[in-house]
Amino acid sequence: MGSFLLVTIQVDLYDRLALNLETDLIRMVSETDARGVLIDISAVGLVDSFMGRILNNIATMSRIMDAETVVVGMQPAVAITLVELGLTLAGVHTALNVERGMELLHKRLGSDVREGGRFYGNSE
Repeated sequence: MGSFLLVTIQVDLYDRLALNLETDLIRMVSETDARGVLIDISAVGLVDSFMGRILNNIATMSRIMDAETVVVGMQPAVAITLVELGLTLAGVHTALNVERGMELLHKRLGSDVREGGRFYGNSE
């Protein structure tokens, strides 16, 4: 979607699938020169410390590659589990849903964001 990658996770991720997601997503950030990564986890019902680490890794690697990461759609049970595990998800921004996540990315990136060749925000 323009300067953003939108990823929807439709199943609970087991370790191998999570590692593949991490590798593929970072490759896509590089290939597309994405400025933002939005990860929709609204269909994810279970999360463990490994999945939390994968989300942290994605955010850290994306930031190194000059892209912001926003996770949206977190179920209350997932949020509770992350807190109980002591995972802070440093560098991962969160929003309630995809619409708010996109707004957050546009706000954080300002005029650096383009959609279909056009810039959102100030183009001065």
